[in-house]
Amino acid sequence: MSERRYSGAAKRWFGRKDGIALLIAAAFFLSGCDARKDATQSAMPVVQNAAEIPYIAHKDGHYALMVGGAPYLILGAQANNSSNYPAELSKVWPAVQMLGANTLEIPVAWEQIEPTEGKFDFSYVDTLLRQARRHQVHLVLLWFGTWKNTGPNYAPAWVKLDNKRFPRMIGAKGEKIYALSPLYPSTLDADRTAFVALMSHLKSADPQRTVLMMQVENETGTYGTVRDYSPAAQKLFGETVPQDLVEGLRKEPGTWKQVFGKDADESFHAWNIARFVDQVAKAGQAVYPLPMYVNAALRDPDNYQDPRTYAAGGPTWNVLDIWKIAAPSIFTAAPDIYGHTYEDVSGQIRRYHRPDNPLVVVEIGNAPSFARYFFAILGDQGLGFSPFGMDFTGYSNYPLGALTVDAKTIAPFALDYRIIGPMMRVWAKLSFDKPVWGVSEPDNHATQTIDLGRWTAKVEYQQWQFGFSTSPKDKSRTIPPGTENPSGGVLIARLGPDEFLVTGLHARVSFQLTATNSALRPIFDKVVEGHYDDQGKWVFERIWNGDETDYGLNFTSAPQVLHVKLATY
Repeated sequence: MSERRYSGAAKRWFGRKDGIALLIAAAFFLSGCDARKDATQSAMPVVQNAAEIPYIAHKDGHYALMVGGAPYLILGAQANNSSNYPAELSKVWPAVQMLGANTLEIPVAWEQIEPTEGKFDFSYVDTLLRQARRHQVHLVLLWFGTWKNTGPNYAPAWVKLDNKRFPRMIGAKGEKIYALSPLYPSTLDADRTAFVALMSHLKSADPQRTVLMMQVENETGTYGTVRDYSPAAQKLFGETVPQDLVEGLRKEPGTWKQVFGKDADESFHAWNIARFVDQVAKAGQAVYPLPMYVNAALRDPDNYQDPRTYAAGGPTWNVLDIWKIAAPSIFTAAPDIYGHTYEDVSGQIRRYHRPDNPLVVVEIGNAPSFARYFFAILGDQGLGFSPFGMDFTGYSNYPLGALTVDAKTIAPFALDYRIIGPMMRVWAKLSFDKPVWGVSEPDNHATQTIDLGRWTAKVEYQQWQFGFSTSPKDKSRTIPPGTENPSGGVLIARLGPDEFLVTGLHARVSFQLTATNSALRPIFDKVVEGHYDDQGKWVFERIWNGDETDYGLNFTSAPQVLHVKLATY
């Protein structure tokens, strides 16, 4: 199957262009021209030959973020929420460098680019672009507009303090809710105008394509109430469900209650928020078609949860089908993962890696225990991985993340990036073209198996490089230092019929034939350690044999990459 390209610009979910969106965006762009003349802007260098705009490619069920014409893997660092000012950037770059990240995710707040309505100031954006290029780091910009952590705190004062023009939601008992309602054109128009102005500026200021993607809003939804109960909302709630949603979900027509039953309130809220977000994204993409995504404040991946206890209406897994229909300009919903247990993280990965929702973990806790999930996420064809709060501004979101952000906190994530960083493009291409697998160490250090087709890989933890484990009841043999807490993981990619790329940390990998009734016995044909050069070519270093292979392939904290050729006798 041939590769398909998706910029997300004014398209149905991986569908055709919507000409209406182009006209809308053009109108907003032209209406903002006079206002932008008044903006305080820093001079940016002009590049005559602009690079190709990043886009999302889709082929045979695999996705890739294409940057400079080739698959790219985001090895990210997300800055803290209020690190988005020039004075704070000097505390951000050292952490990015220590981590070995190739991409910085950082906010652009509505209040900082349009503090006065119609007057735009992109000086921070220009400073950020210059410094990112100087540090040779790409950017993902997080648009904090109508929603940030479900609230409007990053909207300018002329928006968030004007309840008449920009109404807030009303609760079921008639009480005023903290969040802005998604139902009012005045709010949508203002947010969309600002976002289009930002995208217009990026189009002219960033021909180098420093910015790879845009996050449209942040953790949409509402805590404490399932939806808006204002008179305007009540009127819409009593009407029939939009035809494209009914048809997309293959349901019978009717009112929200008739179509969705007990889930009607949350479904109604999800539809309206997603439609709002899509119209913002679509208008911005019509000006400058960068890939755009949304991030999700999560709910339990398996068990029932009262919608009032999570961000109801946001892109939680139970309403993703509604979001897909309502927001075709958004290429994926990305989970913000802060659950500390292996079961929770595995469940969220399972919920958000769908055939129509490529996995990108743009936000995960920065406590060292989260570093191991790098392997499971990349093994599930993840397009990127980014721990949150990776800067030295002094903020900590403990207990969701680390108590302090310092070299010790960063070290486990930096080790992940040291393994994959030099072959980032190689892995991204393998993930796009070939089967890949990955596992992360469970909380109880249990052995895992990976079905590779003809072969099965067994992954064990807390193993020494030499010898086999004694009985679990025999405590006379200690475990290797540094493996007391779960920290291991393994990545495998198919290179050929019986050949694999294998790497990992604090793990032992061995291979067996999947067919248990075969008279054949497995053997290593060859195990080669090496690395990839700047051109993506494999460079031989040495052959593993003897002690290095008699007890499986044992990965410690040393970054090592192997080409493994399996055979039988």
